[in-house]
Amino acid sequence: MKSFAACMLTAALVTGPVFAQTASQDAKKAGHETAAATKDTGHAVAKGTEKGYDATKSGTKKAYHSTKRGANKAADKTAEGTEKAWDATKHGTEVAAHGTAVAATKTARGTKSVAKKTVGDDSKTTTPHDPK
Repeated sequence: MKSFAACMLTAALVTGPVFAQTASQDAKKAGHETAAATKDTGHAVAKGTEKGYDATKSGTKKAYHSTKRGANKAADKTAEGTEKAWDATKHGTEVAAHGTAVAATKTARGTKSVAKKTVGDDSKTTTPHDPK
């Protein structure tokens, strides 16, 4: 029994520092793994942030170009509508001016005709109070 106890004591003294060394190595390894994991996480966050930035930049460019196309299309439609309205106004003005000219000519002719009848033939001239 004494030899068994001596063997156990010897084994404990020999393996004790091994366990202690293994524990310190485990702690050191855990520290390195934590540092590596932190770096990996930092890289992943940076990559995700860069992807988010790129997507935002791309979306902003698309929105800008869509807005620009829409504004140009609206400007073209406005110009087209303005030109149509101008043509219609011009035509309406020409028709109205022609109608005014025709009315003025007819009024002048009628006035001359009435003036000739009034001045040229006194016997046919009547007043509203004196029917003949």
